Amino acid sequence: METPAERLNRECACISVDPVALQSLLERSPATEGLYASILIKQPHLFSAVPVFVAGEHVGAIRAIVRAVETAVRAPAYVEAALSLAPPIARAQFGPHGVFYGYDFHLGEAGPQLIEINTNAGGPLLNAVLARAQAGCCEAMMRLGTGGLPVAGLADSFLAMFRNEWRLQRGDEPLRTIAIVDEAPASQYLYPEMLLFQELFRRAGLEALILAPEDLTFDGVLRCGDRTIDLVYNRLTDFYLEGDPVRSVREAYVRGAVVLTPHPHGYAVYADKRHLVPLSDRPTLQTLGLAPDVVDTLVGGVPHTVMVTPETRDALWADRKRYFFKPLNGYGGRAAYRGDKLTTRTWAEMAERAYVAQELVRPSERTIEIGGEKVPLKLDLRAYVYEGEIQLLAARLYQGQTTNFRTPGGGFAPVFTDEPQSCPGQSSAGCPCADPATKPGDAVR
Repeated sequence: METPAERLNRECACISVDPVALQSLLERSPATEGLYASILIKQPHLFSAVPVFVAGEHVGAIRAIVRAVETAVRAPAYVEAALSLAPPIARAQFGPHGVFYGYDFHLGEAGPQLIEINTNAGGPLLNAVLARAQAGCCEAMMRLGTGGLPVAGLADSFLAMFRNEWRLQRGDEPLRTIAIVDEAPASQYLYPEMLLFQELFRRAGLEALILAPEDLTFDGVLRCGDRTIDLVYNRLTDFYLEGDPVRSVREAYVRGAVVLTPHPHGYAVYADKRHLVPLSDRPTLQTLGLAPDVVDTLVGGVPHTVMVTPETRDALWADRKRYFFKPLNGYGGRAAYRGDKLTTRTWAEMAERAYVAQELVRPSERTIEIGGEKVPLKLDLRAYVYEGEIQLLAARLYQGQTTNFRTPGGGFAPVFTDEPQSCPGQSSAGCPCADPATKPGDAVR
């Protein structure tokens, strides 16, 4: 039976983003002046103009799956098995939990299904801004999916999270300087978010620098020139700090000379795609001593996943239409393939890399209007999680095999939840709540 949220995703053509509000929120300081115009040129598909609707029961199921995963990864046997697969640096743990774990979901026929976990998930502050830039057309607005946190307070909660990461390692020592570190940061697609984080930290009285790892040196203290770096907000995809460009960060981290978040230990325990195998396997979960309800939640919420090995390749190829294939060391959908799209040539090339095969969960859809025509886009959901609690729920709209920011009308989208009596945005004939008698409501802030 179709839920009201599914009906709205299919029929509602409302535009919910207030571009004036979005520009104002993006350009709150002189340092980000012109950022909105720059995004329109360089990242034109970063933000979708439409919301995504998710039934309250599905939000509850997502929260239950997140908490079940958090329970499983604290089991000593699970942790030891995870660390045995990782390089020695993953055993270093100095207290911080890790900021912005991203739990990615598809809404399948059986409800939300956990596709993967990322430890340096991009987009939280961009989505927090987007959540505040929503225009309302109706009095009875659905609630934004912010994990129970007030929309206007999300940025402050993110700042408090970084301060907590610092305290977990440094106690009451003063935090002075944060480096936001990524490879060639100004060329990154989400560079606008780095600028927003820099301003967030600066408004809190912290010195904040956006740096490439090569900008840093280590002589017992991590430095950029004559500046001492206290904390690194790590946006690198060299998850185990193995490359030569990150050697200074690596040396500072293993000696406990810098607070690094997220960190290799977190990646090893949460984000290694091999963990999708035990997390979806009932017998393995039962050996961890987990409560039956936790086991049931994981088996029902994590698609069955197996390793691609020389012994399993023939059977997986024969049954490939059932699976989605992901490289162990991939990110951002790179070199990931839907089984029914695989060619024999690609399959042969895949033998050179380690892969997992995850039972295919087709994404649900959000229909939008482009040039007066209805266009169905795929959607996935990302829960930004800290210490087991959801801070923000956001969606990504796209076309193609994997999420991307190249789809007209696609990009990050706000998530509205609970039983919909109305929908946000400007009334249109395609929206089931469009009614001339409807009174405008206040914008969500």
